[in-house]
Amino acid sequence: MVIYQVLPRYFGNEGKNIPNGSLIENGCGKFNDFTSNALDALVDLGCTHLWFTGILEHATKTDYSTFGIRKDHPAVVKGRAGSPYAVKDYYDVDPDLAQDPIHRIEEFKDLMARTHRAGLKVLIDFVPNHVARQYGSDQKPEAVRDFGADDRSSFGFHQDNNFYYVPEQPFSPSIDLWAGEAVPYEEFPAKATGNNCFSAQPNVDDWYETVKINYGVDYMNGSKTHFYPVPTTWFKMLDILLYWANFGVDGFRCDMAEMVPVEFWGWVIPRVKSHHPDLIFVAEVYQPSRYWDYIHVGKFDLLYDKEGMYNAVRAIVEGHQPASNLSGCWQAVNDYSKNMLHFLENHDEQRIASDFFAGNPQKAFPAMMVLATMKINPIMIYAGQELGERGMYTEGFSGLDGRNSIFDYWSIESLVAFKNNGLWNEDQLTAEQKGIRSFYKRLLEIHQKEKAVREGEFFDLEYANLDRSGFDATKIYAFIRKAGNECLLCLINFDGVDRKVSLMIPKHAFDCLNLEDGRQHTMTELFSGQIYPLMCSSIYPIELDVPAFGGLLLKCII
Repeated sequence: MVIYQVLPRYFGNEGKNIPNGSLIENGCGKFNDFTSNALDALVDLGCTHLWFTGILEHATKTDYSTFGIRKDHPAVVKGRAGSPYAVKDYYDVDPDLAQDPIHRIEEFKDLMARTHRAGLKVLIDFVPNHVARQYGSDQKPEAVRDFGADDRSSFGFHQDNNFYYVPEQPFSPSIDLWAGEAVPYEEFPAKATGNNCFSAQPNVDDWYETVKINYGVDYMNGSKTHFYPVPTTWFKMLDILLYWANFGVDGFRCDMAEMVPVEFWGWVIPRVKSHHPDLIFVAEVYQPSRYWDYIHVGKFDLLYDKEGMYNAVRAIVEGHQPASNLSGCWQAVNDYSKNMLHFLENHDEQRIASDFFAGNPQKAFPAMMVLATMKINPIMIYAGQELGERGMYTEGFSGLDGRNSIFDYWSIESLVAFKNNGLWNEDQLTAEQKGIRSFYKRLLEIHQKEKAVREGEFFDLEYANLDRSGFDATKIYAFIRKAGNECLLCLINFDGVDRKVSLMIPKHAFDCLNLEDGRQHTMTELFSGQIYPLMCSSIYPIELDVPAFGGLLLKCII
C-alpha cells in the first residue's frame, strides 16, 4: 500500500499567494482538478490510495450564506480558509472544493468515481475527538439528531451529553471575540475545548476553535468511564462512518484517535466492517505504549509510526542520532510492524527540503529507502514530497515554519509546475525535480513489486558490524530481506559522501534465512541496474562503495 496524502485545497490551485489572502484572491483547488490526467500521474508514481485531506465541511471565514450554509463567526476560525479539523457538518463536504457549491456532494461523488476508475482507493478524514464551536449539520439524514441537541448543559459531564460544559460560565478565551464583526462570538455555558481544556478560558495555543466530544469519560472525576449503557455519541459516530462507507469511500484516517477511548473503536470498527469488510481504518496515535491496544482492542488496521520510526529517521537525517538506532525502532514494534504506517512528511510535519528540516530533499533518500524496504508495512507520501517541495511560505495564519498551511488559501509552486496547464507531466519541472520524482517512482515500484520487500523475512546486520573497522554505524545501516528464492542485501548511507563499506554477514544470518554460506552470487542493484559479483560468506567481509545520500539494494536469485 502506498498512501498519497493530498489537500484538494492546494492540488491544482494556481492562485496569487497573497498572505492572508481570501478565496477570491488566492483561489482554491477543486474536486475537478483531479482529472484523469492527474490521477493517472499518481498511479504512474506508484500510489494505491489517495488520502483526500479536508473533505468534510469545516468552519471558514468565507461566507457561503447565499448557498444556504450558515456563516461562521470569524473569532472561532483559524486562518481565512479555516482548519480542516474543525468540522462543522459531518455529513457534508467543503464548499471551497466545488465549482458549484450547490452541487458539492455530487462533485465529490464524481471525484470518487474518477479515482476508482483510475484504480485508486479513497481515504478521507474522520475527526472524532472534536468539532467546530458552531457545529450544526444541515445535511444530516432526517432521523439524525444533531450533536448537542439533547444535551443537559447544566452538567459539566453527563453520560448522555455529546459535549462537556463549564456550567454557569461564558466562553471567554484569550482572543478577540469580535474579530471585526458587529457582534462578538457568544457561548453560554462554555463548552470544553478540543485539546482536553476543560476551562471556559482557553488560551491562543489551545484548540479554542473546537469543542471536545464526550464519549462517556468523566475527565473531571478521575477519568471514570460510563460506557454502559452505550453513550449516544457512539451511535452518532457509527451513523457517520456508515454514511460515508455507504457513500463509497474505502477508508478513514482517524484524527487524534488516541484522544478517543479505545473501547469506542473496539465497538464501532467491527460494526462498520460487518457491512464493509474491506474498509481501512488508520489511527493517529502518538503513544507507543498504546499501540498494542489500538490494534488489538481498537481493531485499527494501521497506526502512524511517528514517535518511533519518523522521529528516528529524522534525527539520523539531521545528524543528531546514529543510523544504528533504527534497530531499536523495528524491535519496539516487531510484533505488529505490518500495522505501522511509515512516512517522512504529512500536513503536521515540516517539509524535508525546508530550512527547518534537511534543507535538501536528497538527504531524505536514504531515510525513504529504509522506510520503504525494511519491513512489511505501507508507506505514505505527502503531495509535493516527490517533487522536493520546500514549504517555505508565510501564508497568513501559518507563519514561516517549513509546513504548507492547512489554515490558509495558497498554492504550491512544485505542484503548479507539475500540473503544467492540466497535462500533469514533467515538462515544466526542473532537472532536480525530475530526478527526485524519478527516485520516488522507482522506490515505490520496489516497495510494491519486489517479493523480498513485499512479503520477505528481515535480518538486521547492524549488530554484527557495530564496531567493525570500515563500517560506520553512525551513517550506514544494513539488512537482508528474503522471500522464497529471492534475496535482497540492503546497505543505506545517510552520509553526504560516498562510503567504502566493509560488511560482515554473520553465520546466524545464513542459518536463519537458510542461505548457503560461502557462495558466489551475481547481484543486481535495483536502482542502477549495475551487476555485482559477490562472495557471500560468514568468514570474509563484503567490500562495497555505497553512494552518498542513497544506498545499494542488491538482489540475487538463490
